[in-house]
Amino acid sequence: MSERFDGQVVLVTGGGEGIGRAAAVAFARLGALVVVAGRHPETLEGTAKLIRDAGGQADCIVADVSDTTGDDTRGTGAAYVVAETVRRHGALNVAFNNTTELGPHQPVADIDETVWAHTLTSNLTGVWLSMKHEIAHMESAGGGVIVNTASNIGAQGMLPGLGAYAASTAAVSALTRTAAREYVSRAIRINAISPCPLGRGAGVEEIADTVVWLCSDAAAYIVGHDLVLDRKTG
Repeated sequence: MSERFDGQVVLVTGGGEGIGRAAAVAFARLGALVVVAGRHPETLEGTAKLIRDAGGQADCIVADVSDTTGDDTRGTGAAYVVAETVRRHGALNVAFNNTTELGPHQPVADIDETVWAHTLTSNLTGVWLSMKHEIAHMESAGGGVIVNTASNIGAQGMLPGLGAYAASTAAVSALTRTAAREYVSRAIRINAISPCPLGRGAGVEEIADTVVWLCSDAAAYIVGHDLVLDRKTG
């Protein structure tokens, strides 16, 4: 089974830094043409430069995938990101949806309604919208692979004070499992990862290597799984 991505187009949302940047670089190193999407052009260009300087292929799309007001012709929202990726490069084979925000650290009763809504929109609605349009394209193209970033805070409730983040990422895990069952018969394989934020788990390169493996043919038998990445010592 191959872990190469030669000739494939890979979309990484939240690809300007951290796990997203590390994954984009890893995909490109294995032959993919990588499209990084996000809200900040300077960080996206930084990722693209790293890839190009190493001899890889990269492109950038500036957009907010959680924006519900856009369409496939305007430069905002997940519909535009997916459509523009296909317009520019003719395909979308793999998507890594990696847009997450921790939000403020505070007890549940102290969370402001605006903060709650923003956190769920960023972490859950953005993933749902991305999948919605990625799946539509992959269905018409004969298949594909999607990995979403959740969190082991959502899966295990490890850290008090991040209620909105925990709720939104736990919902990403549930959404991933549901979508995986709905679309596995249509050759679309969907999984999630749940890393530990705040530097208490695996490093970004280790997480990126896991994402790449999940998206590769070597993991073709893994569907509807939320892989918790939680390196414990002692």
